[in-house]
Parts: sequence; structure tokens; C-alpha cells
Amino acid sequence: MAKYTGGAKVSGGYYWHTRSWHVEVVPNEGGRLQGERTASYLKVPFPVLFVVVPVMGLLFLMFLPFLGFGLFAYAIAKRIGGGLRRGATELASTVHPGMVPGEAYLTGKSGEEKKEEKGAAPSAPEAIEKLEKEVAGRREK
Repeated sequence: MAKYTGGAKVSGGYYWHTRSWHVEVVPNEGGRLQGERTASYLKVPFPVLFVVVPVMGLLFLMFLPFLGFGLFAYAIAKRIGGGLRRGATELASTVHPGMVPGEAYLTGKSGEEKKEEKGAAPSAPEAIEKLEKEVAGRREK
């Protein structure tokens, strides 16, 4: 059996693609094999095809259930792995540089204090006292 590559000009006959396991028929006038240069073909005599093709079909029928179980396991693993990856991505998007695990960031940065400016609104207890005096003054009138 002679070996050929994809795109090669060949004489008529039957050529078996070793990777995809299909047989390409080239007419008697000759022609080119399909595929890229990396594809490899074997020229197979016609009587050998009577043995090779049924054996390939039998192998396919024997291993088809295992292929189904394998694809099912692959789909489950992909779903679980995708869920973990999505969760990790969402978690990573909330983390920022300088973050310390377990520390709350609700009150601002440590060492940072609010500075009261002149003319700013009075603090809550002073505002309440001022409002109480105003209400008491209006009641007396």
C-alpha cells in the first residue's frame, strides 16, 4: 500500500484517509486528493476494501455505547468545571489590590478621620437642641 498526502495528484483508485477513516474514490482518469498537505492517505486495493470497510463498521458498532458514555461524562465534567470557573470569575471580580481578607471596608480607610469644616452643618446633638429651642419659642407665642 502506497502512502500519499492531501492535495497530491494521484491515479484512479481507492484511497483511505488514515485520520478520519473514510475512503476517497478517485476516478480512473486520476485527480487530486482532498485535504491539506498534513493529511495522509493509503492507496488500498479494491478487494481489501471488502475486508476493511465491514471491520471498521463493526468496530464502530462495538464502541458506540462507550463513546456515548464517554461523551456523557465529558458533558457533566464540563458543566461542573464551567460552574466552578464562572463562580471563581465572579469572586475574582470583587477582589481588589490591597484587600485584606476578613476586614470590613464599610467605614473608610484606617487612619482616615472626618474633618469638620468651618460653617459646616452642626453635628446631630447640636442641631436637635437648636430645633428644640425654636419649637419651644414658637409654642410660647
